[in-house]
Amino acid sequence: MFTGIIETLGTVEKLEKEGGNLHITIQSSITTELKIDQSVAHNGVCLTVVALDGNNYTTTAIEETLQKTSLGLLQEGDAVNLERAMVLGTRLDGHLVQGHVDQTGVCTTIEEKDGSWFFTFKYDASLNNVTIEKGSITIDGTSLTVVDSDTESFSVAIIPYTYEHTCFNSYKIGTLVNLEFDVIGKYVARLMKAKS
Repeated sequence: MFTGIIETLGTVEKLEKEGGNLHITIQSSITTELKIDQSVAHNGVCLTVVALDGNNYTTTAIEETLQKTSLGLLQEGDAVNLERAMVLGTRLDGHLVQGHVDQTGVCTTIEEKDGSWFFTFKYDASLNNVTIEKGSITIDGTSLTVVDSDTESFSVAIIPYTYEHTCFNSYKIGTLVNLEFDVIGKYVARLMKAKS
Protein backbone atom coordinates (compact mmCIF):
# COMPACT_ATOMS: atom_id res chain seq x y z
CA MET A 1 0.00 0.00 0.00
CA PHE A 2 1.24 3.47 -0.91
CA THR A 3 0.19 7.09 -0.38
CA GLY A 4 0.96 8.61 -3.77
CA ILE A 5 3.46 11.04 -2.25
CA ILE A 6 6.57 10.64 -4.42
CA GLU A 7 9.63 10.10 -2.27
CA THR A 8 12.32 10.66 -4.87
CA LEU A 9 13.18 10.29 -8.54
CA GLY A 10 15.25 7.38 -9.76
CA THR A 11 17.13 6.94 -13.03
CA VAL A 12 16.85 3.89 -15.27
CA GLU A 13 20.39 2.51 -15.50
CA LYS A 14 19.77 -0.75 -17.37
CA LEU A 15 16.93 -2.62 -19.09
CA GLU A 16 17.22 -6.32 -19.78
CA LYS A 17 14.59 -8.49 -21.50
CA GLU A 18 14.30 -12.12 -20.46
CA GLY A 19 11.45 -13.95 -22.14
CA GLY A 20 8.31 -11.93 -21.37
CA ASN A 21 9.94 -10.23 -18.39
CA LEU A 22 11.78 -6.92 -18.20
CA HIS A 23 14.49 -6.49 -15.54
CA ILE A 24 14.74 -2.80 -14.65
CA THR A 25 17.82 -1.52 -12.84
CA ILE A 26 17.30 1.83 -11.09
CA GLN A 27 19.84 4.19 -9.50
CA SER A 28 18.33 6.11 -6.60
CA SER A 29 19.09 7.91 -3.36
CA ILE A 30 16.99 5.39 -1.39
CA THR A 31 18.71 2.23 -2.67
CA THR A 32 20.91 1.83 0.43
CA GLU A 33 17.74 1.75 2.57
CA LEU A 34 16.07 -1.00 0.52
CA LYS A 35 16.02 -4.73 1.13
CA ILE A 36 15.41 -7.57 -1.29
CA ASP A 37 11.69 -8.46 -1.37
CA GLN A 38 10.51 -4.91 -0.54
CA SER A 39 7.79 -3.28 -2.61
CA VAL A 40 8.55 0.01 -4.37
CA ALA A 41 6.15 1.92 -6.63
CA HIS A 42 7.74 2.85 -9.98
CA ASN A 43 5.62 5.44 -11.80
CA GLY A 44 2.79 4.01 -9.74
CA VAL A 45 3.51 0.34 -10.46
CA CYS A 46 4.26 -1.83 -7.43
CA LEU A 47 7.36 -3.95 -8.15
CA THR A 48 9.52 -6.10 -5.87
CA VAL A 49 13.22 -5.43 -5.30
CA VAL A 50 15.07 -8.55 -6.51
CA ALA A 51 18.73 -7.41 -6.41
CA LEU A 52 20.87 -4.70 -4.81
CA ASP A 53 24.24 -3.38 -6.02
CA GLY A 54 25.63 -0.17 -4.48
CA ASN A 55 23.28 2.69 -5.43
CA ASN A 56 21.43 0.48 -7.93
CA TYR A 57 18.61 -1.98 -7.40
CA THR A 58 16.74 -4.23 -9.81
CA THR A 59 13.06 -5.12 -10.15
CA THR A 60 11.27 -7.33 -12.64
CA ALA A 61 8.09 -6.47 -14.55
CA ILE A 62 6.21 -9.43 -16.00
CA GLU A 63 4.56 -9.41 -19.43
CA GLU A 64 1.08 -8.62 -18.04
CA THR A 65 2.46 -5.58 -16.23
CA LEU A 66 4.22 -4.42 -19.38
CA GLN A 67 0.98 -4.72 -21.37
CA LYS A 68 -1.14 -2.76 -18.87
CA THR A 69 1.33 0.00 -17.99
CA SER A 70 3.83 2.34 -19.63
CA LEU A 71 6.87 0.57 -18.11
CA GLY A 72 7.64 -1.17 -21.40
CA LEU A 73 8.37 2.26 -22.93
CA LEU A 74 11.13 3.07 -20.42
CA GLN A 75 14.57 3.82 -21.83
CA GLU A 76 17.95 4.00 -20.12
CA GLY A 77 18.39 7.46 -18.59
CA ASP A 78 14.65 8.02 -18.00
CA ALA A 79 13.51 9.45 -14.67
CA VAL A 80 11.06 7.36 -12.63
CA ASN A 81 8.81 8.43 -9.74
CA LEU A 82 9.62 6.29 -6.68
CA GLU A 83 7.76 5.63 -3.45
CA ARG A 84 8.43 2.94 -0.85
CA ALA A 85 5.46 1.19 0.78
CA MET A 86 3.78 3.19 3.53
CA VAL A 87 4.54 2.53 7.18
CA LEU A 88 1.48 1.63 9.24
CA GLY A 89 0.86 4.21 11.94
CA THR A 90 2.23 7.22 10.06
CA ARG A 91 0.38 10.11 8.43
CA LEU A 92 -1.40 9.38 5.17
CA ASP A 93 -0.61 12.55 3.22
CA GLY A 94 -1.97 11.47 -0.17
CA HIS A 95 -4.68 8.82 -0.51
CA LEU A 96 -4.74 5.02 -0.42
CA VAL A 97 -2.82 3.79 -3.47
CA GLN A 98 -2.42 0.08 -4.18
CA GLY A 99 0.28 0.29 -6.84
CA HIS A 100 -1.98 -1.70 -9.17
CA VAL A 101 -2.33 0.34 -12.35
CA ASP A 102 -5.83 0.19 -13.86
CA GLN A 103 -4.94 1.48 -17.31
CA THR A 104 -2.85 4.03 -19.15
CA GLY A 105 -3.84 7.51 -20.25
CA VAL A 106 -2.45 10.05 -22.69
CA CYS A 107 -1.55 13.66 -21.91
CA THR A 108 -3.62 15.85 -24.25
CA THR A 109 -3.00 19.38 -22.97
CA ILE A 110 -0.51 21.21 -20.75
CA GLU A 111 -1.22 24.77 -19.69
CA GLU A 112 0.95 26.94 -17.46
CA LYS A 113 -1.21 29.33 -15.46
CA ASP A 114 -0.17 31.72 -12.69
CA GLY A 115 2.78 29.63 -11.52
CA SER A 116 1.05 26.25 -11.68
CA TRP A 117 0.40 23.77 -14.49
CA PHE A 118 -2.85 22.18 -15.65
CA PHE A 119 -2.55 18.78 -17.32
CA THR A 120 -5.40 17.01 -19.10
CA PHE A 121 -5.37 13.26 -19.70
CA LYS A 122 -7.59 11.12 -21.90
CA TYR A 123 -8.33 7.46 -21.11
CA ASP A 124 -10.41 4.59 -22.48
CA ALA A 125 -13.76 4.95 -20.68
CA SER A 126 -14.93 1.54 -21.92
CA LEU A 127 -12.87 -0.02 -19.09
CA ASN A 128 -15.45 1.46 -16.66
CA ASN A 129 -13.04 3.60 -14.65
CA VAL A 130 -14.39 6.97 -13.57
CA THR A 131 -13.18 10.24 -12.12
CA ILE A 132 -15.11 12.90 -10.26
CA GLU A 133 -14.25 16.52 -9.57
CA LYS A 134 -12.38 16.82 -6.26
CA GLY A 135 -11.86 13.04 -6.28
CA SER A 136 -8.50 11.29 -6.12
CA ILE A 137 -6.45 9.96 -9.04
CA THR A 138 -2.94 8.55 -9.18
CA ILE A 139 -0.82 9.48 -12.22
CA ASP A 140 2.52 7.66 -12.49
CA GLY A 141 2.29 7.08 -8.75
CA THR A 142 1.54 10.70 -7.83
CA SER A 143 -1.57 11.26 -5.69
CA LEU A 144 -3.58 14.13 -7.13
CA THR A 145 -7.00 15.76 -6.94
CA VAL A 146 -9.14 15.88 -10.09
CA VAL A 147 -9.92 19.48 -11.09
CA ASP A 148 -12.20 18.81 -14.07
CA SER A 149 -13.82 15.50 -14.93
CA ASP A 150 -15.43 14.26 -18.14
CA THR A 151 -16.52 10.84 -19.36
CA GLU A 152 -13.14 9.94 -20.85
CA SER A 153 -10.81 12.69 -19.66
CA PHE A 154 -9.86 14.67 -16.58
CA SER A 155 -7.55 17.50 -15.57
CA VAL A 156 -5.25 18.02 -12.59
CA ALA A 157 -3.43 21.09 -11.28
CA ILE A 158 0.26 20.72 -10.47
CA ILE A 159 1.95 23.03 -7.98
CA PRO A 160 5.60 24.06 -8.54
CA TYR A 161 6.97 21.64 -5.90
CA THR A 162 5.28 18.64 -7.51
CA TYR A 163 6.31 19.81 -10.98
CA GLU A 164 9.97 20.05 -9.93
CA HIS A 165 10.16 16.82 -7.89
CA THR A 166 8.26 14.35 -10.10
CA CYS A 167 8.19 13.26 -13.73
CA PHE A 168 5.56 15.90 -14.55
CA ASN A 169 8.33 18.26 -15.72
CA SER A 170 9.16 15.81 -18.53
CA TYR A 171 5.60 15.25 -19.80
CA LYS A 172 4.67 16.40 -23.27
CA ILE A 173 1.44 16.15 -25.24
CA GLY A 174 1.20 12.48 -26.18
CA THR A 175 3.06 11.16 -23.10
CA LEU A 176 1.61 7.83 -21.95
CA VAL A 177 1.08 7.65 -18.17
CA ASN A 178 -0.05 5.01 -15.67
CA LEU A 179 -3.43 5.63 -14.04
CA GLU A 180 -4.74 4.15 -10.81
CA PHE A 181 -8.28 5.26 -10.12
CA ASP A 182 -9.55 5.76 -6.57
CA VAL A 183 -10.21 2.35 -4.99
CA ILE A 184 -13.45 3.50 -3.32
CA GLY A 185 -14.68 4.90 -6.64
CA LYS A 186 -13.93 1.55 -8.30
CA TYR A 187 -16.06 -0.32 -5.77
CA VAL A 188 -18.93 2.16 -6.15
CA ALA A 189 -18.75 1.91 -9.97
CA ARG A 190 -18.84 -1.88 -9.77
CA LEU A 191 -21.82 -1.88 -7.39
CA MET A 192 -23.71 0.55 -9.63
CA LYS A 193 -23.00 -1.62 -12.68
CA ALA A 194 -24.25 -4.71 -10.83
CA LYS A 195 -27.53 -2.95 -9.97
CA SER A 196 -28.28 -1.98 -13.58
